Amino acid sequence: MTPAANAPVSLPPIDPTAELSSEIIRALTEYFFSGDLLGGSRIPSERQLAESLGVSRGAVREAIQSLGLLGVLEIRQGAGTYLRSTGSTLLPRVIEWGLFLGERRVMDLVEARQEIEFALAGLAARRRTEEQAAELVALVEQMDDLGPGEAFVAADIAFHSAIARAARNLALADVLSNITSLLEVWMTRSIQSAGETHSSNQEHRRVVEAIVARDPRKAQAAMRAHLRSAEKRLRRTLGDLPEGIENVTT
Repeated sequence: MTPAANAPVSLPPIDPTAELSSEIIRALTEYFFSGDLLGGSRIPSERQLAESLGVSRGAVREAIQSLGLLGVLEIRQGAGTYLRSTGSTLLPRVIEWGLFLGERRVMDLVEARQEIEFALAGLAARRRTEEQAAELVALVEQMDDLGPGEAFVAADIAFHSAIARAARNLALADVLSNITSLLEVWMTRSIQSAGETHSSNQEHRRVVEAIVARDPRKAQAAMRAHLRSAEKRLRRTLGDLPEGIENVTT
């Protein structure tokens, strides 16, 4: 379903008190996933969108470039811009909770994750069962064979979740799960951009070795080192964002 060239476009209103670029992206996202457009449809022209939002075409162009970078839209040079299939991993939930987090908010969550996983690694080293230790070893071996794609991201999340289960503290595990959901879109971009899956998994292996050895201090030190490396990769990802997203994340 593609709107006619001159057909009016009904878009959500923009909050005049909010950051303009963030509001444009939010309004476009709500429209794209409202059901008016099907996956694979060509989106309205920049002019139509700009007129409907009451903003400049340049501002709309930046928002479209940002959504293209995040995989929501496919920009075909000379052929228009298309909404990706709704089977995309970057669906509204991820966009809502990931894309619109400001950079400071993202880094606050990263810091919280570091402290929680530091504690969980120590607890896992004390409390893990033999079955849980074997699961962690198997996950690390599985990740050795994965490239920097969605499969590695899923395995990485499963690895950290397995440590949380081994720690046997449901409160900490629940908090970590919520933080991971909020950060998942940025974790995915970081892993895919950096492409450093081998070094990341070597860090995982050192954490597992300490947990298997029931050495809480070593497990915590290895986890701290791993998450600091992950933070550096994430900061590089945030620093590489184009102007259209910089305004959203600062």
